Amino acid sequence: MKSVYSIIENGKRNIALLLDPDKEDRVDVPSILNQAQKGGIDIVFVGGSLVRNHVPDFIDKVKRETSLPVVLFPGSSTQFAPNADAILLLSLLSGRNADFLIGNHVQVAFRLKNSGVEIIPTGYILIDGGAQTSVQYMSNTSPIPRDKTEIIVATALAGEQLGLKLIYLEAGSGAANPVPIDVVKAVRQEISLPIVVGGGIKTPQQISDYFDAGANLVVLGNSIENNPDLLLQLR
Repeated sequence: MKSVYSIIENGKRNIALLLDPDKEDRVDVPSILNQAQKGGIDIVFVGGSLVRNHVPDFIDKVKRETSLPVVLFPGSSTQFAPNADAILLLSLLSGRNADFLIGNHVQVAFRLKNSGVEIIPTGYILIDGGAQTSVQYMSNTSPIPRDKTEIIVATALAGEQLGLKLIYLEAGSGAANPVPIDVVKAVRQEISLPIVVGGGIKTPQQISDYFDAGANLVVLGNSIENNPDLLLQLR
């Protein structure tokens, strides 16, 4: 299998499907994954803010249904699973909570090293989506106001200068307003890293607009849970 990072950075318009293990009993995961492959999904992200279910077992179930790469999108170090293909090693650059900048990373460092899982150091930037999100509450950090483009761009640029390999612009799960297109454009003008955008994305037109603005990967979660048929309208 190609490295997940090479899939993201290759310039293709990639789409990821985010699955939360805690929603397994409310979502028809096999059906959604079947439609995901038909709809041209490139990557499956697994994770959430809480996650009480056993993540390795959930990943095994996902892998039985699809050959797509499975990437951990962890809310904390407790969500690490060695059977994932890769992990977004998230540093919450928009916050000032040390646990989410380095603390969780220290807790899982040796397990990561011994697992062989592909590590993608990721600068995670939470942007105000018009409502308090689970990420904001669980991380005890505030998002950057959506109209503070210069601060968002400077934060992304700092992440690149620190040696991170990916910048993730996030409005939060179930956000009322997704990341502004102009913000993505502004970040694209200043950094050379791949850009991921997620949170509050509901339509194929929004996805296309993000790609036109310079995003490499768009992440869909709640919108697919609420309307699985959207997967068949993506390409």
